[in-house]
Amino acid sequence: MDAQGRGRADNIDPADQWVLNPNTGEYELRLPPSGTQSVPGPRRPSTENGGGRRRRNDMAPGETREMSQVGAEDGARAEGGARAGTATRARGGTRASDKGRAAEQGRAGDKARAGDVPPPRSSRRKGAEPEPAPGRRGRRPAKKKSKVKKVLAWTAGGTAFVLVAAGAAGYLYLKHLEGNISSTDVGDAGSKGFSKDEAFNLLIIGTDRRTGKGNEGYGDKGSVGHADTNILLHVSKDRSNATALSIPRDLIVNVPDCPTKQPDGSTKVVPGSENVRFNTSLGQDGRDPGCTMRTVEEVTGIHVDHFMMADFNAVKTLTTAVNGVQVCVTHPVSDPDSHLKLPAGKSWVQGEQALAFVRTRHSFGNHGDLDRIKVQQQFLGSLMRKMSSSDTLTNPSKLMDLAEAATKALTVDTGIDNISTLKDMALELKKVPPKNITFTTVPVVDNPAEKVPVTVVLNQSEAPPVFQAIQNDVSFTDVKRKQKAAKDAQNARLKGSRSAPGDVRVRILNGGAATGSAQAVLTWLQNTEGVPKSENAGDAPAQLTKTTLEYGPEQADQARELAALMGLPGSALKPGKSVVNSQGLPAMTLTLSKDFKGAGIPLTAPQKAPKVDKSTAGEVKCAS
Repeated sequence: MDAQGRGRADNIDPADQWVLNPNTGEYELRLPPSGTQSVPGPRRPSTENGGGRRRRNDMAPGETREMSQVGAEDGARAEGGARAGTATRARGGTRASDKGRAAEQGRAGDKARAGDVPPPRSSRRKGAEPEPAPGRRGRRPAKKKSKVKKVLAWTAGGTAFVLVAAGAAGYLYLKHLEGNISSTDVGDAGSKGFSKDEAFNLLIIGTDRRTGKGNEGYGDKGSVGHADTNILLHVSKDRSNATALSIPRDLIVNVPDCPTKQPDGSTKVVPGSENVRFNTSLGQDGRDPGCTMRTVEEVTGIHVDHFMMADFNAVKTLTTAVNGVQVCVTHPVSDPDSHLKLPAGKSWVQGEQALAFVRTRHSFGNHGDLDRIKVQQQFLGSLMRKMSSSDTLTNPSKLMDLAEAATKALTVDTGIDNISTLKDMALELKKVPPKNITFTTVPVVDNPAEKVPVTVVLNQSEAPPVFQAIQNDVSFTDVKRKQKAAKDAQNARLKGSRSAPGDVRVRILNGGAATGSAQAVLTWLQNTEGVPKSENAGDAPAQLTKTTLEYGPEQADQARELAALMGLPGSALKPGKSVVNSQGLPAMTLTLSKDFKGAGIPLTAPQKAPKVDKSTAGEVKCAS
């Protein structure tokens, strides 16, 4: 029915007077400007249908009162917006003629609300057209709404209702996903939070624990779950590249003492072990993922910010969620141990077949762990391509399946154990082009202590340059760095005049280097390099990941001289403030960190990554 037959003053549908305020999310009564306006008072609810309110005769099946009210308002706006010069109320626009009525409408609305006036009753009764309100007799009658406009109004209202409901459902779904996540408190082994503006290092751990349905045939029976697959993912500060560094599980390492959080909130320190396999850094003697993070730092000198741990189910559920991952083999495979069967060439695998592919040892290369690592790297590259493909990202069903699978399969540290942070991390990783995600492995050699080698040790000539490249955010692919200007500015700090060694005043702090490092540098500077105005200031107030030299504006020439003596890179120089030394004179602050190798040994960062055996996530390789 149109507005003229509704028994209301001014030929206005009462439903149109209740408007959704986008700022508050509440419906507000907005009365038309008139000299005298009658406001419908409260009405008793009908006793029909057990005392419930009567449903409006022309409401669509399933339509609610809120939907009809929103639809009426949307329809009024849609009709008004079609006329030239009309401003949309929802966008805050007002016509010139409306400005003089704003105050009156506000007073009338306040008065109506003060009287607890409910929204107008939905039931409509036919009757004679009412007399125009006083002072408005000359007004042209309102035009009837067409059926099309009424349908559009209802549709707009329904859409608004669905959007509000979807927003609430989305929030609840995110909370549901957050409830799927398992987390471990690793204490100071990692970082407290996640920064979008810094490089970050994420340790991905795959355990061999037999958890989940259908995994009885994998891993060791009764295993507590060791660090079977380990990848240190470094994402560059400018997000132009990333490096996925695989760490062999059979690498001989020293596992440091490890504080672990107990269920009762206490902390238990698990004693370290020397000359053991890397995979024992997890599970053995109650070690948690924080112990694996500490072991990685012990071996590589690279600080690990966060970890993600997955079991066998992760491979099965993630590949199923994306409808399979493409793999390639150079020859037919039929492995009785892993039950992997594939023809030569490209194939799609998911679920059990995907897990068999990454678990097989005897189908490729020399049947060893290093060859299996290469297969896993190729598989992860393919999985990354599939997860970032438009086929996945534009399919809501796949995305929801992927979100469910990922959150249920992963255990993370408490620094990232919420959906918001994980989403931020994923979005940052998504910025890296797949062609610039490099997969490589820690350089190793067979263990010379074994007659029949079954373990490996670090290649002492090739491994350190790889670790230094990652420490200094150097890409293993040729890319144009987004922050090249910033790096040029860092290098520019090394250029310019330099003071004499005897004029350099510096306080030396130990911020994570080996014990005695500050004294060793002091002795070297004073006795070898002629820097008598240096002093040992003890331990730094906080541990740093890299050695730094902070100086005031008037000390730039001293900073350049000390950097030249010690072989400091431009990134180590931090313009800031000077401090007062023991003689009351301004001095620089040199803080030694874990990258410090010894007095007189340069710390200069490599400008290019070393040549290593590598692949990228952007290329397709066939396992052989």
